[in-house]
Amino acid sequence: MAVNRITALAVDGMRRLERLLLPPRCLLCGAAAGDDALCTACRNELPRNALCCARCAEPLAQPAPLCGQCLRRAPPWDAAWAPFRYAWPLDALDARFKFGADLAAGRALAAQWRAQPPPGPLPAALIPVPLHVSRLRRRGYNQALELARPLGRALGVPVLPAALLRTRATAAQTELDRAARRRNVRGAFAVARAASLPAHVVVLDDVMTTGATVAECVRVLKRAGVVRVDVWALARAPARR
Repeated sequence: MAVNRITALAVDGMRRLERLLLPPRCLLCGAAAGDDALCTACRNELPRNALCCARCAEPLAQPAPLCGQCLRRAPPWDAAWAPFRYAWPLDALDARFKFGADLAAGRALAAQWRAQPPPGPLPAALIPVPLHVSRLRRRGYNQALELARPLGRALGVPVLPAALLRTRATAAQTELDRAARRRNVRGAFAVARAASLPAHVVVLDDVMTTGATVAECVRVLKRAGVVRVDVWALARAPARR
């Protein structure tokens, strides 16, 4: 125990010295940054999703209780939370994190998410959207899991990274419209046999656009007996029609 404490103090001291000699720089503009690797100006420029649909969190141009899509057909999840809009400069950080192997950008995004007040009631578990094993091998990490872990620690909510499986590889959703996205992920997820699922969980991803991916995850979880499934995403993009 004493050795571990001495080691921890030494590591902390080295980190303090490193910050003193090499002050952190903003990942976006290079100015002096705080512990979250962003300067005050860039942090304040992150686009908040303050005006959005109460059911799916899609950004709205003017105040309304629900977006047109949710009025026509309610999504399968029970509630959604996306504290940011997918726009500059958050989209640049997310692209670096997801496609550029920039884990520092991911830590910065996770810090911004942790700083936002969460909706209530809190779930009993967070379930990150899984990657197929082939994509996980290429990328080396699951961006949803990397965001879920620090958020779960901050909220005191356990993360269940192996509860959902991606059973087949799917094409990238980026260039697909709403209908094509639904077809692309249909039947692509399954609950792990050993999973023990509480009554209230959250499906978590970095970005939600049409919601096709998280909707498929929600359906699978509800068929497995989960009573309430919410959807959380760091950012919400305007949905493709």
